[in-house]
Amino acid sequence: MNPGLTQSLFARHALLPDGWRDDVRMQWDGAGNLTAVTAGATFLPGEAQAGLALPGMVNLHSHAFQRALGGLTEKAGEGPDSFWTWRDLMYRFARNITPEHIEAIAAQLFSECLRHGYTSVCEFHYVQRDQQGAMYARPAETAERIVAAAALAGIGVTMLPVLYSYAGFGDQPLSIEQQRFKTGPRDVMDIIAALEPLRGPQVEVGVAPHSLRAAAGAQIAEVLASLPPARPVHIHVAEQQGEVAQSIAATGMRPVRYLMEQFELTQRWCLVHATHLDAGETAALAASGAVAGLCPTTEANLGDGLFPLAPFLAAGGRFGIGSDSHVSQSPVEELRWLEYGQRLLHQQRNVAASPGERRVGDFLWRGALAGGALAAGRAVGALAPGKRADLLVLDSDHPNLFDVAPADVLSALVFCGNDNLVRDVMVGGQWVVRDQSHVAQAAIAQRYMHTIAQLRTLRA
Repeated sequence: MNPGLTQSLFARHALLPDGWRDDVRMQWDGAGNLTAVTAGATFLPGEAQAGLALPGMVNLHSHAFQRALGGLTEKAGEGPDSFWTWRDLMYRFARNITPEHIEAIAAQLFSECLRHGYTSVCEFHYVQRDQQGAMYARPAETAERIVAAAALAGIGVTMLPVLYSYAGFGDQPLSIEQQRFKTGPRDVMDIIAALEPLRGPQVEVGVAPHSLRAAAGAQIAEVLASLPPARPVHIHVAEQQGEVAQSIAATGMRPVRYLMEQFELTQRWCLVHATHLDAGETAALAASGAVAGLCPTTEANLGDGLFPLAPFLAAGGRFGIGSDSHVSQSPVEELRWLEYGQRLLHQQRNVAASPGERRVGDFLWRGALAGGALAAGRAVGALAPGKRADLLVLDSDHPNLFDVAPADVLSALVFCGNDNLVRDVMVGGQWVVRDQSHVAQAAIAQRYMHTIAQLRTLRA
């Protein structure tokens, strides 16, 4: 191979910010940033090449440790099950997790996310204390484990230390099961300060007030005052009808309206779930420029409800997707069910589209890229100079993509079959997935299985 071309890739077709283009050469520097993206280029002998390339997806909402819960909460209780009964089971599961367990689980999760097409993740991280409820000697002990797992797997990460002080509206005290999550403004600021040296091209640090149930407005304002103004801010809001009722009882307002009364929402904000909005909240959220962080597989798994996507999009709202509790690690499944939920709700087809983009797969993928990049606060989400060299190479030889025109590739990717069509994955100029296998898959999986064996022994 020509030594001068080792940091370049020639794609017969690539998804650029202005659409699919032919014969595209992408070049990047040693730091993993794209330096040139040229359409209509000529293939050079010895150059690495691909058939179909597109930007990697951003996973804007993750609780990594919950990956180890997969399949363990699907047994009906004696009464009606809901988010709240699931939460009790999750609390009990989290009781015995150690920092070593967290790192092993996160590495497994991130390797799976990469294999399915996520190249960045936003970690909404709230297991901050030890099993007895004391802060670790290193305040960012568990957060640093997440960053280490991301480095091992090769995924870009935005760490969001969580402010979690109360059990409910009205400053209700935390339960015993919630003591591992307890943080006040000073704790969160200490964790953020400890993570600052880790910031770089692959790592950003923002903050996540857990919810209006768990963090008071004055606390949120205190943390935001200490955070640089461009850093991302994520918050759970209006996920369940019960939360809406509690907010109205405590504040006289629905939660999104109450949040907007206290803070000026901008594009640095990501409102995770925001499932239960009235028409006024929907329009106001869209106008704010904040990102709606939608997690359809988790929201379906927990029985939360359906986000008002159609009016939100009609008002120009921004959205992104996340795998949240990780019942799925596939961006395709999130996007598919984002659209399918709306089809079932409205009893019509092709809801997520616009006059400027009538292909639903393209509208969803590109919309989630743009919203996810804002939520991550990192230079990702597009194949363009100055962005990270984060890209997917699809399996052009798969029957689902055979003889498919580039304009129809995303339609096939999102809506055709269940095979994983992602063949290779690059993050920051480094190949982390080759031929659908993560480069460290065996070692990561072995450590994860050892961790699961330990946790199941402790739960017995």
